[in-house]
Amino acid sequence: MEVREEEIRQMVREVMARMERFPQKEQGGIFQNMEDAIMAAKKAQNIMQKMPMDFREKIICHIRKKTREEGELLARMGVEETGMGNVGDKTLKHLLLADKTPGTEAITTKAWSGDRGLTLTERGPFGVIGAITPCTNPSETVLCNSIGMIAGGNTVVFCPHPQAVQVSNYAVQLVNQASIEVGGPENIVVSLHNPTMETSSYMMKHKDIPLIVATGGPLVVTAVLSSGKRGIGAGAGNPPVLVDETADIKKAAIDIINGCTFDNNLPCIAEKEVVALEQITDELIYYMKENGGFFISNEELERLTSLVMTKKVLNRSCVGRDAKTLLSMIGVKAPEETRCILFEGPKEHPLIAEELMMPILGIVRARDIEDAICQAVWLEHGNRHSAHMHSRNVENLTRFGKAIDTAIFVKNAPSYAALGFGGEGFCTFTIASRTGEGLTCASTFTKSRRCVMADSLCIR
Repeated sequence: MEVREEEIRQMVREVMARMERFPQKEQGGIFQNMEDAIMAAKKAQNIMQKMPMDFREKIICHIRKKTREEGELLARMGVEETGMGNVGDKTLKHLLLADKTPGTEAITTKAWSGDRGLTLTERGPFGVIGAITPCTNPSETVLCNSIGMIAGGNTVVFCPHPQAVQVSNYAVQLVNQASIEVGGPENIVVSLHNPTMETSSYMMKHKDIPLIVATGGPLVVTAVLSSGKRGIGAGAGNPPVLVDETADIKKAAIDIINGCTFDNNLPCIAEKEVVALEQITDELIYYMKENGGFFISNEELERLTSLVMTKKVLNRSCVGRDAKTLLSMIGVKAPEETRCILFEGPKEHPLIAEELMMPILGIVRARDIEDAICQAVWLEHGNRHSAHMHSRNVENLTRFGKAIDTAIFVKNAPSYAALGFGGEGFCTFTIASRTGEGLTCASTFTKSRRCVMADSLCIR
C-alpha cells in the first residue's frame, strides 16, 4: 500500500472519530435538535438575502475550492461509511460538481421595455429550504445542492440518510467553513448529529420551510409530495439502454460497460439494462465481454437472483458493490479484469425489471425497433428519469426519445455524459423527473418576482 493511501485512510478514521466524540456540540452547522437547526438557518438566511450576488459567488467559489481539495477524502469517507461505490469514481464526481455545478450565473433577469414603461422578472430566494439527501451520493448531493441553493439566496436544512450521516455532515461543515473563511455567515447550511424519520417529518411540516427537495427513493419522494408544501422530487429510475443495428457496436459495448460500472452503478442515471436488436445482440455481448463483462450461466443467475432479491425485496447489502464481490458472494471466482455481470433474459426478469444500483446488466433481445422501443419503455416504468440509445439512425433516435419521454436521453455515449462528464452541459445530483424540473440548478431553487415601473424608464 502506498504511503499516501495509508495517510488518507488514517485521515478518514480521525475525521469520523472526531465527529463521533462530540455528539452534543453544535459545530459547523451540525445540531442536536431540529428546531435549533431551522432557527439557525433562518437567522443566516436573513443575512444571506441582503448579500450582493457577488458575495454569494465568493462563498460558492470557496466551496468549489474546498470540494476539490477534500474530494478524495470525502470519497473515502463515503465508501467506508456506506460500503457502497468506489473511491476513484467518487473522487471524480466531487471534482465534476466542483467545476460544473452552476452558481449565480444561472440566476438571470428578464426585461420588457416599451411605451408603457419597464417590467423586470427577477429570481428571488424561497428562504430556508429543506433538503433530504441519499446514501448513494451523500456528500456529492450535499455540496451540489449547497452551491445551487446558496446561489439563489437560500439557506438549507439537510436531512441526510442515516447510513451516510458522517460524510454528509462533514460536507455540511465544509460549506460553513467556506462561508466563514471569506467573511460570510455561519449556518448557511445545517444538519443534525442523529437524523431520523421523525426529524425529517418535523422539518417537512415546519412553518419556516417553504420548499422541500428530496433526492432519494420513491418512498421519500412520495412523503415530500404529500407534505402539502412545494416539493421537488428526484426519485427512482430504471434507465434502459437501447442498441439498434446501425450503432457502432464495439463503441456501444465500451460505453455501456463504462457507464454501468461507474461508481459501481450507484448513479440513478446509469445504464441498468440493455435492449438490443436480435441481429446485433451476439456481437454486442462479445465486445462487452472483451471490455470487462462476465457472462454468467443460468445456474449462476439463479444464485445471483436469490442473493440480490431476498423474498422479492432488494438486498441492500448488495447495493453499490463491485462485480467481483457480488460474484464471490455466490461462489464464483471471476477474472481480475471483471467489471460487470452479464446475462440474457426476458424483460420481466427481476434483475432486469428492478432498479438494482449494482454492476449487473440483463440483456433483452428485440425483434425490431418497434419491439425494442416497446420493451424499453416498459422497463423504464414511467419514471421519466433517464434513458440511453446507441444508433446512427436519426429517425430511430427520435422515435425512442419521444416514446420514452425522460428528463435525460443520452445518445451514443456513456450515461455519465448527461452530467457534463464527457458531454456538454452542467452537473447536478438532483434530477427531478417526477415533479418535472429535470436537471436542477440554482434557478430551480428560486421563485419568480415581477417588478413593474409603469410609464417610466423606457428611453427608446
